Amino acid sequence: MTNDKQLTIIEHIDELRKRLMVIVVFFVIAVIGSFFIAKPLIHYLQYTEEAKSLTLNAFNVTDPIVIYLKVIIIVAGILISPLLAYQLWSFVSPGLHETERRVTLSYIPFGFLLFLGGLSFSYFVLFPYVMKFTMALSQELEITQTLGINEYFNFLIQITIPFGLIFQMPILTLFLTRLGMIEPALLVRVRKYAFFVLFVIAAIITPPDLFSHLFVTVPLFLLYEVSIIISRFGYRKFLKAEQQRQIEELNE
Repeated sequence: MTNDKQLTIIEHIDELRKRLMVIVVFFVIAVIGSFFIAKPLIHYLQYTEEAKSLTLNAFNVTDPIVIYLKVIIIVAGILISPLLAYQLWSFVSPGLHETERRVTLSYIPFGFLLFLGGLSFSYFVLFPYVMKFTMALSQELEITQTLGINEYFNFLIQITIPFGLIFQMPILTLFLTRLGMIEPALLVRVRKYAFFVLFVIAAIITPPDLFSHLFVTVPLFLLYEVSIIISRFGYRKFLKAEQQRQIEELNE
C-alpha cells in the first residue's frame, strides 16, 4: 500500500516536471518571438494620444534595456498563457470525469479572451482617464511633470495586467465550481469580504477621487456578481455529473 502511494506521488511529480519543461521550452520560444514585437509595441505606447504630449526621460543608463526586457517578458507571458492554462488542465484532467474534461477544456479560449478584455478595458478606458486626471491636476497645482520612461511603463503595466487577471474571475469561478471545489453559497457568504478586497484594489489603481473610484469599483462588483451567477450554472452541472457518476458506479 505504501509503495503504491509512493509510486503515485512519484508519478505526479514526474508529470509535473514534464509539464513545467514544456512551459519553459515554449516560454523561451515566445521570448525569442517577442524580441520582434517589443520594439514596435514600445514605439506605439510612446506615441499614443495620452503619451505623445509627454517627454519620457531615461534617468538611468539601463532604463531602455530594462523597459525592453520587461515588455519582452510580458508579451511572452501573454502569448503562452493559453498553453499555461492547457498544461494546468492536463495535469488535473486525469481526475475528472470525461464530460468534465471536455467542458473545462473549452474554458481555456474564453479565459484568454477575458484576459484580453481586461487589458483592453484598462488600457483603452481606464488608463486615458487616469492620465487626463493626473495631467489636469498637475496643471492646477502648477507642477511640471518630468516623467521617466521606466516609471511610465511601470505605471502602465501596473494598471493593465491586474485587470487582465481580475477579468479571469468568472471563468476561474466556473472552473472551480465544476470541480466541486467551491459552491455558489460560499461566494454569496463571502461577498462582503470579496467586495472589500475589490474596493481596496480599485483604490490602489485609481486616482484619489470618488468618480474614478466608482468608475473602477462598479465594474469589479458587477464582475463578481456575474461570477456568482455563472457559478450557480456550473454547480448544477457538477451535481448532475456527480449523480451520473454514482449511477455508473452502481451499474458496474
